[in-house]
Amino acid sequence: MTRLRDAHDRAIDYLRLSVTDRCDFRCVYCMAEDMTFLPRQQVLGLEELERVARIFVGLGVKKIRLTGGEPLVRQGIVGLCERIAALPGLRELVMTTNGSQLVRLAAPLVRAGVKRLNISLDSLDAEKFHAITRTGQLQQVLDGIDAARAAGFERIKLNAVVMKGRNAEEVADLVDFAIAGGLDLSFIEEMPLGDVGRSRGESFCSSDEVKALIAERHALIDSAEQSGGPARYVRLPEHPQTRIGFISPHSHNFCATCNRVRLTVEGRLLLCLGHEHSVDLRALLRRHPTSDQPLIDTIHAALQRKPWRHEFASNGEVQVLRFMNASGG
Repeated sequence: MTRLRDAHDRAIDYLRLSVTDRCDFRCVYCMAEDMTFLPRQQVLGLEELERVARIFVGLGVKKIRLTGGEPLVRQGIVGLCERIAALPGLRELVMTTNGSQLVRLAAPLVRAGVKRLNISLDSLDAEKFHAITRTGQLQQVLDGIDAARAAGFERIKLNAVVMKGRNAEEVADLVDFAIAGGLDLSFIEEMPLGDVGRSRGESFCSSDEVKALIAERHALIDSAEQSGGPARYVRLPEHPQTRIGFISPHSHNFCATCNRVRLTVEGRLLLCLGHEHSVDLRALLRRHPTSDQPLIDTIHAALQRKPWRHEFASNGEVQVLRFMNASGG
């Protein structure tokens, strides 16, 4: 079967698969405080999600990341993980989570075949954490991180979206927390997705600014290593077990090496996070329940329209109307 390549001859071997738009947090950079979620009939069923995964793996996808919303609030998620992880040809199944359900689910996820976790952690201060997440409790997430470490994932990475006036002053403390736990950590520039009820421009903090804050406390060495995603890494000579990553859609565009597409939980294939255009695979899944070829043909054709790059700007303007939770994390 022909492997996936786009019109710019980039090999596509990474699928970010959203399993829900729902979440038990309401993070200020991800969604509005008062959200309306998709009705059940518009959401892909577990069998449809598994079928999509199987099709993409058959087309050469080696890595699938399950996202949301918060994937661990989806009923049946552990069984879905087990079935996807078992697909012949898939190198690894990984997940991004807010950590709220890990005390209960970390060990079952490892047994199901999830290799690595990304866990969101934007603050180590309980009040700030609650303000950023609007509903989250810091201790619940810290307990979830401990449960994940005990469960035996191959690697755990923390993700922090850095915002001036909210958590930028905690950058060095977050690094020290990752070092103490033997964890990786990535700092992410906020993306202009959805109207979250505030200007993003005033809070924007670039990766270079974050790196300078870390350098006040730790020596840094640039690293050429890759994890299969967009992060650029540095190493800390005194703490070799921890990698520090920077995901910089604004200041250090990573589009030239893009190897991924996203599927939203309503079955829309997003060719680029920074563009509105998408392809409806849900209709094809339901119109052709026994034949994968129409979906395969549509996916190949869609990739010929994958743009060379996004056009994100850091001035605070909303550039994509779709919220992050509806984009697949």
